[in-house]
Amino acid sequence: MTDRPSYYVTTPIYYVNDVPHIGHAYTTLACDFLARFKRLDGFDVMFLTGTDEHGQKVEKSADAKGVDPLSFCDGVSSRFKDLAEALHFSNDQFIRTTEPRHAVSVQDIWRRARDNGFIYEGKYAGWYAVRDEAYYAESELLTADTGEQVAPSGAPVEWVEEPSYFFKLSAFEDKLIALYEDQEDFVLPKSRLNEVLSFVRGGLDDLSVSRTSFNWGIPVPDADGHVVYVWFDALSNYLTATGYPDDSSADFQKFWPADVHIVGKDILRFHAVYWPAFLMAAELDLPKRVFAHGWWTNEGQKISKSLGNVIDPFDLIEEFSVDAVRFFLMREVPFGNDGDFSRSAFVNRVNADLANGLGNMTQRTLSMIAKNCDAMVPTAGELTAQDNALLDTIGVVLADVRMHMDRQAFHHALDVIWKQVAAGDVYISNQAPWTLKKTDPDRMATVLYVMAEAVRQLAILAQPIMPSSAALILDQLAVSADDRGFDKLGEAGRLQAGTKLPSPKGVFPRMNLDKE
Repeated sequence: MTDRPSYYVTTPIYYVNDVPHIGHAYTTLACDFLARFKRLDGFDVMFLTGTDEHGQKVEKSADAKGVDPLSFCDGVSSRFKDLAEALHFSNDQFIRTTEPRHAVSVQDIWRRARDNGFIYEGKYAGWYAVRDEAYYAESELLTADTGEQVAPSGAPVEWVEEPSYFFKLSAFEDKLIALYEDQEDFVLPKSRLNEVLSFVRGGLDDLSVSRTSFNWGIPVPDADGHVVYVWFDALSNYLTATGYPDDSSADFQKFWPADVHIVGKDILRFHAVYWPAFLMAAELDLPKRVFAHGWWTNEGQKISKSLGNVIDPFDLIEEFSVDAVRFFLMREVPFGNDGDFSRSAFVNRVNADLANGLGNMTQRTLSMIAKNCDAMVPTAGELTAQDNALLDTIGVVLADVRMHMDRQAFHHALDVIWKQVAAGDVYISNQAPWTLKKTDPDRMATVLYVMAEAVRQLAILAQPIMPSSAALILDQLAVSADDRGFDKLGEAGRLQAGTKLPSPKGVFPRMNLDKE
């Protein structure tokens, strides 16, 4: 028996300066959707998320609350773990940069880059944004309404002068351009690749990678008083989780390089420019792809604390249910684009695709079987061209879904599946089993078998995005846990006539537009 193919997907590790919001949920959900899909498709998956816990911003936030930095991090990090549980994320690891294993990893990468001549000691003087944990050139600064200079993100900046170690980012300009040109899918979507190329072609300055003005961080090897700059620290977590620096570890051998880092567009530069340069300097393999998704607005407005319109994912789950939230976030907006959250869009999408779509198809089919077929999978007679057209199409749709998932076009993958839901609705309306009950009971049984089989296959395909709801549908079809993988699509897993089915239950209740 051959080993299963491997797949490694990561979220960025989330900075512990605030509680989780819709953006965190969105990024991690995308990774979870992909990870669950790959597992069902026969892959050995590592899905990593976690929290970034070092830096001046954390130190200041902890001091403001009168607690030590680690205690502060413990509290905020636990909320991200709570979010993972609440949204049924299936991450294999949750890493924290305060873990001892991570310090070992970061210091090893540092030494490798230093010994290869890419880290040197100097003095830093420049504009620094504490909120972004990033330095900015004078040319990058903007003028706020107050007249003050701010970072492109809007974060306040301050002039900083201190001893620092520098990374020779300028030495990698040509190598990075060659990477983007040789591997056109290294950064997706394409529009983001163009942004990265433009930035690199504009010239790269060496990067300050240590600080002496605070001490909440990983100590720089052989340099008293210096701690590692947060991005050199944070990005290395993707290697730490594989067992690095033990490059003989099973996970490192199996999962590195990562297949895809999924990140928000605001941190693309760090992942698509700094990270591959760090790895090149340390003579380590590069990830295969960085995918940068867009941002959400709320009812057309930019989300911000000052506007009071932050979307709390825990509140969404409580009001709408886990799977409805998961489905909407992946279905509503092309992944990679910006999207707008509105209550009406949410309710309309869920009602149309779930309550009136897959839910209605499932309920009609199972209810008719319960009433007219002794609550057992009916026996199918000879299948017509229409019967085979529905079953064969759903049976082969996996190839299209797989293609879209492999490019992180999650909205297209779901569109393919829901086109088959629509085809099932057309089929049952045309066949009218409620009429056949009186005129041709045998044909009715065949139609209901075909519909039950279509529902089975659609539920299997829906598992990665709606694991709980899909499981409830498959339970009602008496499909065993061992028969829910993608290898059971098509004829391989067909329902067996005479199988006793439990009483049908509704899966997707209709939602009201107005809050009750």
